[in-house]
Amino acid sequence: MAQLVDIYGRPLKCEALKTTQSVRVAERLRIYPDHPSRGLNIRKLPRILEAAERGYLPAQAMLFADMEERDGHLFAEMEKRKKALLTLDWSVEPPRNASKAEKELTAAVDEWLHGIPDMEDIILNGMTSVGYGFSCQEISWAFVDKTWLPDAVTLRPHNWFITLPEHNDELRLDDGNRGEDGKDGSALWPFGWLVHRYNARSGFLGSSGLFRVLVWPYLFKNFALRDMAEFLEIYGLPARIAYYAQGTSDEDRDNILEALVNLGHEAVAALPQGNEIEFKEAASGGPEAFMSMVEWAERTTSKVILGSTLTSQADGKTSTNALGNVHNEVRHDILTADARQLSGMFSSLIQMMASLNGWQDIPSRRLPRLVFDVQQEADIKGVAEAVSVLLNNVGMKDIPASWVRKKTGIPTPKDGEEVLVPVAQSLPVQAGLSQLRERLNVAALSQQDNGEDDPAQNAIDRAELPAEVIAQGMNELVAPLVQAIQEGRDADEAMNVLAEAWPELPDDTLRQLLTQAFFVADIWGRLNADN
Repeated sequence: MAQLVDIYGRPLKCEALKTTQSVRVAERLRIYPDHPSRGLNIRKLPRILEAAERGYLPAQAMLFADMEERDGHLFAEMEKRKKALLTLDWSVEPPRNASKAEKELTAAVDEWLHGIPDMEDIILNGMTSVGYGFSCQEISWAFVDKTWLPDAVTLRPHNWFITLPEHNDELRLDDGNRGEDGKDGSALWPFGWLVHRYNARSGFLGSSGLFRVLVWPYLFKNFALRDMAEFLEIYGLPARIAYYAQGTSDEDRDNILEALVNLGHEAVAALPQGNEIEFKEAASGGPEAFMSMVEWAERTTSKVILGSTLTSQADGKTSTNALGNVHNEVRHDILTADARQLSGMFSSLIQMMASLNGWQDIPSRRLPRLVFDVQQEADIKGVAEAVSVLLNNVGMKDIPASWVRKKTGIPTPKDGEEVLVPVAQSLPVQAGLSQLRERLNVAALSQQDNGEDDPAQNAIDRAELPAEVIAQGMNELVAPLVQAIQEGRDADEAMNVLAEAWPELPDDTLRQLLTQAFFVADIWGRLNADN
């Protein structure tokens, strides 16, 4: 039996099917966050970012987690972007020109993936890579009904991992060990991890996350919030100044200062005689300057995450319906990019399941793919009208049906799948009679002899009409009579309708048509008596 390898060519270790890698090093991975956002300033932040560029990710990952926890606006915008993928339908698609075996594998993978109960959690956890640059979900396997399937897929904290920029930017588990290859950390087990690298910014993994762009607006926003809190604490209060005599002891000065503090909170103070307190009006102003900084930071955050501001908030000044529609299109572009990148993560999972369940002979490039349906709702009526004009008026005869299906989003029916059929539309009696009368008049005029011998016309006259044309003509002739009889009209009324429609027909022909109409109506009534 050939050795099983993952999508990167790394061989399977049987231990990965029995336990998870993090269980073996649980004690060393029990790292409690030290919350580097506390005391964050312009000098501390660059050190954290530079360490991540050298491969040490824990401090940066902890900072990113603090940003999500402490900044409600940032958290809300990220949740919008992540959960947008849950609104998309997904399907498993075979490769082009798939063989029978590849189609069978596609059907099996579709059943396996739809059987995973926490598929939505896997998608959301994979989308955390947008901010951090990567996500690592650990897989525990179970053998169910002779099939290896993921029993649990668990997101592990981002601060558990480091990278090796000098070794192809390899992502490793930061367990304090040196691997068998002499590198820091332990290599991730094949078939044990579902890893997704999100390319929000080109470069090494430590600098590819979207939060790298948001740390500076986060820092300046918190500076403004802190300053505004201090401003609001004393806003509107007059300045209190105490004058004491020269030579006053330190103890007396402390008592005077304490009295000033009590005066501000309780409006009561006790001072030795001879000391003076002066109140000065506070400087005019307000918190507008601080709020401007906060609003700038939040607008920047929205632009970075969603590509715009109008899709996230409306200030009543710049938000218009037209601009909102344009910005929603930008957001759809981001949604499409997220969906296509996340499909690559599931390709790794599909390869693992296929290899474990006997499909290891199919090359990775011929494996089925999970595809998100990112096509926007089409204007089916507009497309149908445009195609009708191009076909009937313009005369364009080379419009592919596949193109129309793609534009309207209508899939090609599978083998044996039920399809809709058009409802037969019957013309009203008078309309049908009028149209048929016009055709008969045209036919009568065409047979008038003008005394000239036309060889082409003679050839047409001698030609036999196809049976289908004759049958269609008789149907149009008899159908109005049948409908008239079904409406309850008697024989005389039906004869009058027929005579008014074709006054040039002989009486015996009218009687024959009426007899046929009664016969058809009788048969129709017998067949539909139960209905």
